[in-house]
Amino acid sequence: MGLPTLEFSDSFLDSPEFRERLQCHEIELERTNRFIKDLIKDGNMLISALRNLSLAVQRFSQSLQEFQFECIGDAETDDEVNIAQSLKEFSQLLSTMEEERKRLIQNADDVLISPLERFRKEQIGAVKEGKKQFDKETERYYSVLEKHLSLSSKKKETQLHEADSQMSKDRQVFYDASLQYVFKIQEVQERKKFEFVEPLLAFLQGLFTFYHEGYELASEFEPYKQQLQFNLQNARNNFESTRAEVERLMKRIRSAEEDFKAPSCFTMEGYLYIQEKRPLGSVWTRYYCTYEKSSKMFTMSNTEARPASRQNGVVNGAPEMFRLRSCVRRKTDSIDKRFCFDIEVVERHGVITLQALSEANRRLWMEAMDGKEPKCIELVETRGITTLGLYRTGGVNSKVQRLMTSVLYFPVAATAPPDMQLDADAWDNKTITSGLKNYFRCLAEPVLTYRLHKEFIKAAKYDDQKYRVRAIHALVHKLPEKNRAMLDLLTSHLLKVSSHSDQNLMTVSNLGMIFGPTLMRSQEETVAAMMNIKFQNIVVEIIIENHDKVRLHISIHITYTLSHTHTPDIMYVPIRSLVRPQTSRCRYLRLRPLGRLLGGTRPSACHLERGREAKALYSCEAEHSHELSFPQGALFSNVYPSVEPGWLQATYNGRTGLIPENYITYI
Repeated sequence: MGLPTLEFSDSFLDSPEFRERLQCHEIELERTNRFIKDLIKDGNMLISALRNLSLAVQRFSQSLQEFQFECIGDAETDDEVNIAQSLKEFSQLLSTMEEERKRLIQNADDVLISPLERFRKEQIGAVKEGKKQFDKETERYYSVLEKHLSLSSKKKETQLHEADSQMSKDRQVFYDASLQYVFKIQEVQERKKFEFVEPLLAFLQGLFTFYHEGYELASEFEPYKQQLQFNLQNARNNFESTRAEVERLMKRIRSAEEDFKAPSCFTMEGYLYIQEKRPLGSVWTRYYCTYEKSSKMFTMSNTEARPASRQNGVVNGAPEMFRLRSCVRRKTDSIDKRFCFDIEVVERHGVITLQALSEANRRLWMEAMDGKEPKCIELVETRGITTLGLYRTGGVNSKVQRLMTSVLYFPVAATAPPDMQLDADAWDNKTITSGLKNYFRCLAEPVLTYRLHKEFIKAAKYDDQKYRVRAIHALVHKLPEKNRAMLDLLTSHLLKVSSHSDQNLMTVSNLGMIFGPTLMRSQEETVAAMMNIKFQNIVVEIIIENHDKVRLHISIHITYTLSHTHTPDIMYVPIRSLVRPQTSRCRYLRLRPLGRLLGGTRPSACHLERGREAKALYSCEAEHSHELSFPQGALFSNVYPSVEPGWLQATYNGRTGLIPENYITYI
């Protein structure tokens, strides 16, 4: 129920009901007064808490601003740079929020506390003063009334008339005090509807402004947050892959295994058992063998004691040296021993059968001797290229080992025998992709060789993205021909896989993370080398993403080694396909016109001198920002070879860039 209405006419009657209604209003105003006092107290506590919170957030923001990330290694990836910078972004965001909070705190006293205190003191205080005056006049009025009524009627008429006149004045003073009090009570009751609520509304509006500022900042922060989440996920993935490698290295160092020794000058070395035929059968003798790939020299030293100093015309203890001719894996059904392979050497007729210590050991020996190569990409592309998590999801280990042992490898220079073909019904995609990864992981030397490892890592650390790509392309051309052909085969396949990333989720970034440590690895296994795995991933990403450009440069490089005495307008040069090294199929590359260079013979890039001048035989329109556009007859200065085969660096009209080598002649 609401408060009863106070009528001004009731002030004249001053009835008990009027007094009760008046008391209800007085009780309500007293309750309002206590509530406002408590509200002011709580408001001051809230403002103090906000002020303390603001100071704490500012200290937190300052700590974020002052901290500097330090990452392992001499360079940082883009992900690491963004993550390190994120703390300063967080600090800036918090500082901006605190500026708005400061304004809220500074205005809180003027907006909330002062108006409430003023209403309590001025309005409710005025009612209290009115009550005191009303109570005083009431007591005086009724006291005078009692005296007036007690006057004797025997008094003189003039005295009675004078008493009545004074009583009327006192009654009017009482009525005025009552009316003023009733008016003030009702005025305050009405005023509190807005003068009490308006400060609260203004304070809440300040809070809403603060929160809205936070919402606006959150909206502006959303793109950065998404990019940072992507960077964090990449960093987490790199951590998981690096952590496994570092942990493996730690365990190897702790166990001090034999294969953790520093690399030797040989491509491959270790113990092998060699089958030696005797009159009563054959025996297997242990030899310590070495193989040097560049010279194809295979050496074996007998380490077992013999009763005689000479057997089969061979002096015990003296190492035997042979020049390798071929290496073929021995099929399991042709011999009762496991892990065997045959080699042919120049100095002996027939084959020498060797037994490795394990399947993995045999694989290393055969890879060092160029004995085997995988044949499973076509099957993956034809039936499983859209499989979710392709190359990320591993196969059953026993099946993978069986694939590696019996099917995956075949001689490089020959067609695989029928029992070596990949049976599509016998092997699932997970087993094939796991076997392919194991093949590259177990190579004695990675596809991106040890010799160029540091240069690849250095190229991946360049800040300029275009120069980074060009430097890596140039290093690809320094790889041995077989490595380059194998890299072309694999990256062509991986590019096809990434083109279906909307189905298999295998983006170029994910493939780089999987094949980075597989195609590249440092010869020295150290923690510093493990920290460079993330840059190995970047190298492989760039090679996959720019595969077509790399292949074109390989093709042009092959074509440019030819000499031409005549240049037709358009020529088609047959080049051997690098997609399948074992095939002899040729394809044709459509080239721009080749000019007559130095009397019809084109000099190789290695004989070009720096700082020469040249003239354009044909006009050319640049396709990229780092290339030059020029008309026929244009004169170039400071011409010298670039890092990209088939291109020269030159200056024309004050601008330096790349020009096609077959478009100019030297003057």
